[in-house]
Amino acid sequence: MAVAGGPEIERLVQLLAKLPGLGPRSARRAALFLLKRRALVMQPLAAALTEAAEKVQPCRICGNLDTVDPCALCRDPRRDGTIVCVVADVADLWAMERSGAFRGRYHVLGGLLSALDGVRPEDLAIAGLLARVPADGVAEVILALNATVDGQTTAHYVAERLAAAAAGVRVTRLAHGVPVGGELDYLDDGTLAAAMKARR
Repeated sequence: MAVAGGPEIERLVQLLAKLPGLGPRSARRAALFLLKRRALVMQPLAAALTEAAEKVQPCRICGNLDTVDPCALCRDPRRDGTIVCVVADVADLWAMERSGAFRGRYHVLGGLLSALDGVRPEDLAIAGLLARVPADGVAEVILALNATVDGQTTAHYVAERLAAAAAGVRVTRLAHGVPVGGELDYLDDGTLAAAMKARR
């Protein structure tokens, strides 16, 4: 359904609708909100988007997004360079950082292997990881990938490649199973089976 208000507003709505979590109706509401609050929200947002587009770039070492290269995480001397946490996407890296549970370095693959979506090993930053592990003296690689079919396939592939290319490096995976605060009655069969397998 077209927006009653001209091609500029229609274009704004269409672009907003491309954002994750926003459908056409939510995009219309967001566009209206921005237009009603031009000076307070829309103009600062436009300036921030322009600045981010000009300055933010992927880190050549880990793949994180930052305004400097190497990124702040790779340059931080307090982080343990012997442990690398492999994640599928920058969003996963940010989630790990929010938790405060990891003080090593990261490696962003840029996605997951997927036959259905046509994502092959050469489409991901696996070669960079294989080169980085021996060059940086990495002792442990943590595969922090989604507990999905694509995530498990990618983890298995990366673990096999690391075993062949970097003998002696320890490869671990995140634990899977019952979440803290989770009730057994509400968990699916796969989660319960994974929890039983990974019991300690």
